[in-house]
Amino acid sequence: MRSYGRVVIGNLGCAVIVCFPVPLALLVGYGAWRAGDDWAWIAFAIGGAGSAAIPPLTLRFTRQAFPRITRGDQLKDRSVSYGDDTFVLWAPRSEQGSAQARVVRADVLEASLVRYDPEGGGTFTTYGGNLAPDEFTPLIRMRLHVRDGEEAGASAPFDVTVRWRVPSLCLSAVTAGRLAVLIDPSRPADPADPRVPGRITPLWPRSALLAGTRTCRVIELDGRVTQVTRQPVRQLRQMRISREAGGIEMAGDTIDLRRLDPAVAARYTAVAEQARAAPEDRAPVTEPGEESRWLVDSLPGEAAGFGSVSRRWSRRGGVLVRARFLQMTATHTFQHHGPVLDSVLRVHPADGTPPFDAARRLTVPMSYLAVLHRTRTVVLYAAPNGRSFVVDWARTGLLAGTTTATVITPDGRELPVAGGPEVIWALMNLLASRGLSNPAPVLDLRKRRLSGAAGAVMEALRNSASPVGTQDR
Repeated sequence: MRSYGRVVIGNLGCAVIVCFPVPLALLVGYGAWRAGDDWAWIAFAIGGAGSAAIPPLTLRFTRQAFPRITRGDQLKDRSVSYGDDTFVLWAPRSEQGSAQARVVRADVLEASLVRYDPEGGGTFTTYGGNLAPDEFTPLIRMRLHVRDGEEAGASAPFDVTVRWRVPSLCLSAVTAGRLAVLIDPSRPADPADPRVPGRITPLWPRSALLAGTRTCRVIELDGRVTQVTRQPVRQLRQMRISREAGGIEMAGDTIDLRRLDPAVAARYTAVAEQARAAPEDRAPVTEPGEESRWLVDSLPGEAAGFGSVSRRWSRRGGVLVRARFLQMTATHTFQHHGPVLDSVLRVHPADGTPPFDAARRLTVPMSYLAVLHRTRTVVLYAAPNGRSFVVDWARTGLLAGTTTATVITPDGRELPVAGGPEVIWALMNLLASRGLSNPAPVLDLRKRRLSGAAGAVMEALRNSASPVGTQDR
C-alpha cells in the first residue's frame, strides 16, 4: 500500500530536478549581491519564481499519479442528475457511414487481442485532437454473427471475421457480446465473401449502449420514465430513428421526448407503445460463450488481489469503502495501463455520513474497462480520519471478477469464490482489519501469517449467502 506522503516526497524530488536550473539563479544573485552588482535583484526574482513553482508542480504530479479523492473533489456541476443506477459514458465518436447504411446488431462469437503495445511505459501521453489514437487503441480480432432481419431490404444473418481497433472505453461491449454496427450497401464488402451485403462499420458508443454498459432511460411525452437498459430490440429501433433524424442528444443517460421535434417524438412514442404491447425480456448481462471473448487476461492493468495493507493504517482505524462510477468521459491523455478519464464517483463513507459525488481525473485500467458491463464498483481505502480516499485497483479488479479469487483451506481444499463479490468483499475487510496483506488473488490459509485468521475466513465463507465455488464467467 503506497502512502500519499511517500508519493509527495518522490514527486518533490522530480519537481526539484525539473526546476533545478531556475533556483540556481538564487546562487547567481547572491554572488552578484556580494559583488555589489545592481542586477542581483533580477537573478533573485528569477530564482524565487522558480522555487515557488516547485510546491504546486509537486502537488500536480502527485494528483496525476496518485488516485486520491477528498471531499474537496465534490462535484460542483449539478446539471446532470445521477440516480443510483445511472452510468453515463462519453466515448469517442464512430464513423457514421452513408445515408444508405443500416444499423443492425452483431453478436461477438469469439474475440482475441491482436496488438496493444504502446511505448512510454508508465508515463502520461497527451494528444491534441485525436481522442482514440491507434497507439493506445487495442486491435481486436472478432468473429461476428450479424443479424440483419428487421428492415426492408435486409439480408439473411451471416458470420464474418473482422479486425477492429476498439476504444478502451467500449471494450466491455466486446466482452458482453452485443455490438451495434452499420451495414453500408453503397460501399464494397469483401469480394471473397458474397454473403456480406456491404461494408460493416462498428458504432462503438452505441455498442456500449446495446451491451448495457451505458444505462438508458426515456422520458415520454406524458412525463413517464421508462428504463430501456439491456432491451436491445427497442434500443436498435431508437438508434435507427435517431440516425434518420440526424442524431439525438442524450442528457446524461436520458432521452427526453418532450424536447424533440414532434414528428420524431411521435416515432419514439410508437416504439414505446409497441414495447408495451409486446414486452421484451431484458437481455443477459453477458451473452453465452463469454469465455471465448474474455480479453481481460490479455489487457494491461494492475494485478488483482486481496490487497496490501499497512499495519499502522489498520491499527489507527483505516477501513475499506466502496464507490461507484457514475460517469466516465474520454480525454486526450493516455497511460500504458489505460486511458486517463474524467470521472464522477459516488463514495459511500464508512462513518455512516451520506454518500457524496466526487469528480476526479483517473487512469482506469483496461482490464477493468473490459468488464464494465458487469460492475462499476470501485474499492477505496479510507484514511483513518475519514477525510481522504485512495482508489485500490488491485482490490477493485478482484471484486470486479477480472481474476478468479480462490481460498485454500487449512486442509488444502481450493474454493474459487469469483461468483460471490460479497464474499470477496467480506474477506478483504477481514484481512484489512487485522493488518494482513495478501497481494495475490489466492488466499492460502495454510501459511503461518494467515493461520490466525483462518477460522474467521472459513466462518465468513460458511455464513455467506453467495454461492462459493461458482464462476461468474
